[in-house]
Amino acid sequence: MKKYFQFEELGTNYRREIIGGITTFLAMAYILFVNPSVLTLMDVEELPAGVTRMDPEAVFVATALAAAVGTIIMGLIARYPIALAPGMGLNAFFAYTVVLQWGIPWETALAGVLASGLIFIVLTLTGIRQKVINAIPNNLKLAVGAGIGIFIAFIGLTNVGIIEADPATFLTLGDVTNAYTLLAIFGVVATVILLTLGLRGGVFYGMIITAVTGMLFGLISPPSGMNDVVSTVPSLEPTFGAAFANFGEIFTLQLLVVILTFLFVDFFDTAGTLVAVATQGGMMKEGKLPRANRALFSDSAATVAGAAFGTSTTTSYIESTTGVSAGARTGFASLVTAALFLLALFFSPLLGVVTSEVTAPALIIVGILMAANLRHIEWDKFEIAVPAFLTVIAMPLTYSIATGIAVGFIFYPITMLVKGRGKEIHPSMYVLFVVFILYFMFIPE
Repeated sequence: MKKYFQFEELGTNYRREIIGGITTFLAMAYILFVNPSVLTLMDVEELPAGVTRMDPEAVFVATALAAAVGTIIMGLIARYPIALAPGMGLNAFFAYTVVLQWGIPWETALAGVLASGLIFIVLTLTGIRQKVINAIPNNLKLAVGAGIGIFIAFIGLTNVGIIEADPATFLTLGDVTNAYTLLAIFGVVATVILLTLGLRGGVFYGMIITAVTGMLFGLISPPSGMNDVVSTVPSLEPTFGAAFANFGEIFTLQLLVVILTFLFVDFFDTAGTLVAVATQGGMMKEGKLPRANRALFSDSAATVAGAAFGTSTTTSYIESTTGVSAGARTGFASLVTAALFLLALFFSPLLGVVTSEVTAPALIIVGILMAANLRHIEWDKFEIAVPAFLTVIAMPLTYSIATGIAVGFIFYPITMLVKGRGKEIHPSMYVLFVVFILYFMFIPE
């Protein structure tokens, strides 16, 4: 084991790897409860006609299994201390845009996730993936990440009534004297304090504090016994295999946009996470990441596995940097994290105490962290600022990540050509320009 993971070469040991793996798990354990909340549209009381809700327990199991399998693949094949789980942002796009707004059945949406994972595998194995990444301007990549962050935070704010609809101003401050809204605000404050103090796993601990506080004040029903905390693993049957059964439904323009969005965001998340984790752990060699293709393959394989289980795109988590900072340097730490995700399968009853008020602070805080990408955009160049800004602002205002990407990718060639920088535009950007024009012409609202 030590030889396979190169403990001596990397200056690590079992103790460091175990502590690092546990630290990473605690930093990202919130996804076990946030993902079912998002994918099942928990905060939406009445769904539009024809829209059905995913089974929350099945999604919980799918989330834990996707995280465990993906992290094991990363640990064994790529040998990096990087954990994977269903990605924030992509789960919101899946639920609020694809299913809720467009009315696409969640089973078909899972088929779209599966297709994106299979395409990702092909692009990785053929070496095309790097060329695709290079074709997308860095400023637009940053804008997409920041826009998704603001969109996620907006969902969190509206889910608990901090922000409400208003007939005169469209949006306004909600009733902040409402007990449930106050609980969510308390959760945000508590989480902010924990993260400001530098506590690893602050988002997860913030959820625990919020849930306990809700129980103390009678806003959340506490577990009545051990059966409300630990139980047998729920059935995966409601979601398992739905992606394969509905694969024939993906061959439409609408699903093409869905698949492209899954691909784009997963590309950016994975590349950014790999570089961030490798840099912090001193794993980069001459500016390059060893075994990069193995890491990318692990990520794409995890997406395919996650889709089969019944969850949105599974991707590498930036929270892995917390484990690296705690000493993790090898894939053995990933195996520890994966084992904890498997152990978490027995705690599904806790879904009952993780209400919208408990998950909203996590959405808001994660959104803040993702919005940090804004600082790297070249705002002083107008031809860049226009498509970047429109990408960011369109996501929350249209309640759609795909629309934000489409607007930005349409305006980028226009402003760059007018500025005389046409030679800097990759040919594939013109193809995407046409694709997204068609998106606005034919995709139903």
